[in-house]
Order: sequence, then structure tokens, then C-alpha cells
Amino acid sequence: MSRNYYIRTFGCQMNEHDSGRAAGMLETLGYRPVASETEADLVLLNTCAVRENADNRLYGTLGHLKSLKDEKRAAGGDLTIVVGGCLAQKDGATVADKAPWVDVVYGTHNLPDLPALLAQADSAAIPVVELIEQLETFPSALPAKRSVRHHAWVSIAVGCNNACTFCIVPSLRGPERSRRIGEIVGEVRALVADDVVEVTLLGQNVNSYGRDLAGASQFAPLLRELGTIEGLERVRFTSPHPRDFTEEVLVAMAETPNVMPHLHLPLQSGSDRVLRSMRRSYRRRRYLALVERTRELLPDAALTTDIIVGFPGETEEDFQATLEVVAQVGFDQAFTFQYSPRPGTPAAEREDEFISAEVMGERYKRLEDLVREQSRAVHQGLVGSTQELLIESPSKTDVSRWSGRTRGNHLVHLPAPHQVPGERPAFAPGDLVTTTIVEAATNYALAGPATSVRHTKAGRAAAEAMARGEGWQHGGSLDAPIAAHRPGSGASLPVLSVS
Repeated sequence: MSRNYYIRTFGCQMNEHDSGRAAGMLETLGYRPVASETEADLVLLNTCAVRENADNRLYGTLGHLKSLKDEKRAAGGDLTIVVGGCLAQKDGATVADKAPWVDVVYGTHNLPDLPALLAQADSAAIPVVELIEQLETFPSALPAKRSVRHHAWVSIAVGCNNACTFCIVPSLRGPERSRRIGEIVGEVRALVADDVVEVTLLGQNVNSYGRDLAGASQFAPLLRELGTIEGLERVRFTSPHPRDFTEEVLVAMAETPNVMPHLHLPLQSGSDRVLRSMRRSYRRRRYLALVERTRELLPDAALTTDIIVGFPGETEEDFQATLEVVAQVGFDQAFTFQYSPRPGTPAAEREDEFISAEVMGERYKRLEDLVREQSRAVHQGLVGSTQELLIESPSKTDVSRWSGRTRGNHLVHLPAPHQVPGERPAFAPGDLVTTTIVEAATNYALAGPATSVRHTKAGRAAAEAMARGEGWQHGGSLDAPIAAHRPGSGASLPVLSVS
């Protein structure tokens, strides 16, 4: 009898990538995905050690799973509980000590060992814990299960050679190690053959990719090589480091049509004094020069960033410097965070310089007000423009709308396609549609009905699944219901197929 699994992912895109690999291995063992923990025979928590209150979230979830495990055992069943990822790497056996009902704990470098660890757990009376300090097998070499047909995460490097004083990632993911270009291109070609039209390249610092292999960054050549793959519509990447960003990469982006004009460039602070304290190895002047050159070579590029408020020792003058840079750049979106100490990092030891919660909260609000104002202005600037959207999914909040992304990665909602039961909708997730932006909001824009559609293999497969009454997601996962017909949403659309 087949067993069911459920994976809950905390944190970053690299964890999303690793969860897909874990799912792939579980399915090779005969497990099948389910939509909730209560339906599962195995629950895997892929943890994060970076986000605030990560420890509390993990142990709170484990407490809930203990109750669920007890209920299943009382009914004659069982529940296997697996904890992996960054927090598992950091805490190790502490997880098993605090939650002895856990069956398996594995670290960031142990993902390939998951099948063997599960086999050990079947016959073990205590939790099986395995942690190693160095990566032996790239996760990308493992089987994978994608949650959607049209998009895939592709790891190009793991680990980090930087030493930012607020970040625990280097100690958990290890030093940077790059995959060879041929391996990456081969994986992407195989993904395109399996209906993928968009990939996101992942690394802690993507623009230092290949330095450990060739002595210099190979990121620009990689982008150009991916630009030659027929059927690959969109290439995105995250995250670059301002220190290592070169004009060669900007030129490659400008000259490679399927590399999207969106650059996520973490600022962290606009104060040189704070950047030095963070060990960020660039300064305000360098950052602004990079933004200026980006806008010269990629005038339509969207710029997003990360900013930390209240880093230890930050003064009002330092914070004002951050506001000045944000105002000068005019980011499309900014991910803002109030500083929270991570045990084991140098910044966490500066307790006498911690900023009070009251001051930090007041600064955070001022920054949030500014970035929200900028984001709305950016979306307002899109009103009246014609945009090509890659359709992602039905809207999570309104079944009369579907959601897609512009080339600049702006979220746009548009009227859902009309669907007659038993027939394919006019477009589906994975298709590319052309539409006009009609209204702006802070975090998204609204568009009119699609005026044309470029069908892709992923979109056709999703549409056929929907016509059969199945979910649009890969593997037939449950999804939001299709909207009822609305006047004007079911008009005949010009169609161009993309093989």
C-alpha cells in the first residue's frame, strides 16, 4: 500500500528547491503527495534559521505534530516526522532532545541520504540524526518533483564565501561550490523538454558563480548559454551581491532576450558606517553607481532590494542615510526587516548596541511608508502600458481573477478565462498572454482581459488537465476553483503556439 507525504517549507528559494528534491526522492520510494499533515504518513519540515522566530515556529509545529502522531498511533496508524534544512544543521541533536518524537533529523548537506535515514528510522527506537560539514552531492543531481509545470528552481551554486556579520548561512551551507556550466545547461534543457518555460537560478551569491572553478565569475557566460535554449522563455536569478556585480553581467542581460530585466540587489543599509559594521564590502557610492549603470544599459529594468532596520549601533543619522538611498533609487519593491539577532553571528554579540524595539519599530514604519509609496508609483507608471504576462495561477483571493508576472516580475491580476466544463480554457498557467494595465495598487497591478495568447506546452497540459476536471498544478494538486463566466472574459483570442 502506498504511503502519503506532506512537506512544509520555511524560508528561502533554496529551501523551495531542496523541498522539490526531497519530494522527488520520496516519490521514488513510493510515497504520494497529499494536501495536509492530517492525511500524511510522513511529514517533512524543511527549516530556516534566518527568518525571525525560526526556532519557536519549528518547535510549535513539532508540538502540533506530536499530538497528530499520538492520534494516529491510537487509531492503529503512525506518523513519521522528519526535520531537515538550516535549523536542523544548526541545532542538530538538540532537535531530537527537545522533540524526541521526531524520527529523522538531517542537515543541509545530507539531503541525498534521506532514503537511507528513513530506512534506519523504521528500525530505530530513538531519532536518527545525521549531520555532515561538507556537501558531497549537489541537490540538483537528485530526483525532483515540481509543484507547477511551467517553472523550476535551478541551483547553480551552494554555500557562501562572504562573512556578513548578521548572517548565519555560511556556517550552515558551507563555502561556495559551483556546478559546471554544462551540468546546469543540461538540466535546463531537460526541464524545457519537460514543459518548463521559466527557470530561476539560485545561489547565495549568483554573480560569483564559477569563481571556484575558473578563477573568475562565469555568470555572464552562463546567462548567454541559457539564452540559446529554444523554448526557454524566461530566466531569472537570485540573489546577486553588489560587490561582485560586473558590467559584463549587465551587458549579458541586455543582450540575452530571455534573461528578464529584473535585478534584486540587496542594499541592507544606506550608511557606509553600518555597511562596514555588517562587512558588506561595498559602500553607498558603489551601490548607487551600479544602479545608475543598470539604468543606462537596462532602462526598463525593475529593481528590488533587501533592507535591515535597526542593526546594532544604527543611529538616526545612519537610518536617514538609508532613507536617502531608497528615495534616490526608487525601488520597485523592497523587502524590509527589523534586525533580530542570530546566535552564532558576530552581530548577535553586540547586545550593548541593540536598538530598542520602540525605536526600531518607528524607523521601520517610516521606511515601509516610503517603499510602499514608491511601489505604488511604479505600478501607477504601468497603467496604460501593454504587458506580456506569464500566467502563474488562479488568484489566491479572488476566483474571478488569475495572476501573472510581467517581464520585470511585477504581479498583475487579470480577468480569469471563461471555461466550459469539459473544455479547455482560453489560457492556463504557463501560457503567455498580452494585456493592458488598467489600475495600480501598492503590491500589484490590475489588467484588462487578455488580448492575445502564446500557448506553451506547459499551458496546454494545464488546460487539458483542467478540462478533465483535474488541478492545473503538476501532478494534479488541488487548486482554486475556476471562475464563472464574466462578460467580456471569454472572447476569442489571437493564438500563437510555442513549442
